[in-house]
Amino acid sequence: MALGQRVPTDRLFRYIAARTRFFDDQTLSAIAGGAEQIVLVGAGYDGRALRFRSRGVRFFEVDHPATQADKRERVAALGADTAHLTLVPADFVTDDVAVALGAAGHARTAPSLFLCEGVLPYLPEEVTLALLRCLRSVAARGSRLAVDFALRGADGTVAAGEAALDQRVARVGEPIRTRLARGDAVALLVAAGWDDVAPRDIADVDAAITPSRALLVTAGVS
Repeated sequence: MALGQRVPTDRLFRYIAARTRFFDDQTLSAIAGGAEQIVLVGAGYDGRALRFRSRGVRFFEVDHPATQADKRERVAALGADTAHLTLVPADFVTDDVAVALGAAGHARTAPSLFLCEGVLPYLPEEVTLALLRCLRSVAARGSRLAVDFALRGADGTVAAGEAALDQRVARVGEPIRTRLARGDAVALLVAAGWDDVAPRDIADVDAAITPSRALLVTAGVS
């Protein structure tokens, strides 16, 4: 951001900033704890593998083949050191992510941190469940998972502000496909085989954000 440029303060900016802080904290905690594998699911143009490059830590970024091809070219153009980074092309609807990760060198016998930031709301619920199960199948004991869910009310309704956000992102080609009640999000992770599920409202990260807008969740393999 240029010197003197005004920092955005709108609702969407604060939401993304709080979500980023949560996932950054999970990444730094895993690295400090000795994690050797960090898997970013639906990585897109995420820069954590470059921002948090650490000796002995391998990053795997999983996303659609078209996105991965474009990112590969962009990172190469930057001349960045990517010896610690492996791009894993996979379509979450049609491909087996576990097979793709294995082929890319991910060791299912070693603990990993799995990050799904800003991904699950854009997938149908059945695809989300299949993906979470797939990640659990390659998660060794001691692995951790961090995800976020878009929330709806327990009665199935969506607040006016969230409905407006849905329309906003749909206009740029990324419609939100799944909103869950808090209990249903937790149940989905349990059904996928994850343990120690710990949900946290995004408003706990930034009190200026309307509560019950999104759920930030960590889980593990005990």
